Amino acid sequence: MDTITIDRKGTALVIIDLQKGIGSAPTMPHSFAEVVENTSRLVRQFRKEHMEIFFVHVAFSREGGDSLHPVSDQQGFRRAGEAPSDWADFVDELDVREDDHIITKRQWGAFYGTDLDLQLRRRGIGTIVLCGISTNFGVESTARFAYEYGYQQIFVEDAMSARSKEEHDNSIRFILSRIGRVRPTESVLDALQ
Repeated sequence: MDTITIDRKGTALVIIDLQKGIGSAPTMPHSFAEVVENTSRLVRQFRKEHMEIFFVHVAFSREGGDSLHPVSDQQGFRRAGEAPSDWADFVDELDVREDDHIITKRQWGAFYGTDLDLQLRRRGIGTIVLCGISTNFGVESTARFAYEYGYQQIFVEDAMSARSKEEHDNSIRFILSRIGRVRPTESVLDALQ
């Protein structure tokens, strides 16, 4: 695995769905706590280097119309009843600040229906470092759009996870490794030191 070089002015960290309402579900091969810890380390280093950070979370309309669309025979993505008031809040460990870039999405990917692309381009960002939950839904969907929009991508393998090891590994091996570079947290941090 080759080392990576990161252009500090042209690279942003994009964090997908590390929020309180999603953190209660079990994840593999990395626990939610591990993903948050590794992402927090990235956040601290990006702040130290004065680099852009985008915190992305998913939230739904009050009446739930955009969260209850029947997309398949599997009901795993439907929310039953009203979500807790802090469901879309970022986990405290990320230390999200008032002046951070916050993107609210209504579906898996962070580009469709949001101004993420616009905000990245306005800041001269051509490379994104991507992490979060879930590898095969939020992260992969965002990554596919980013690839089509022409972004270079670095995927932080141990700062993302899925419902199963198989789902995570499938995304890493067959999708993400073809549209970007997959690296562990330590490699990304080393490239920023």
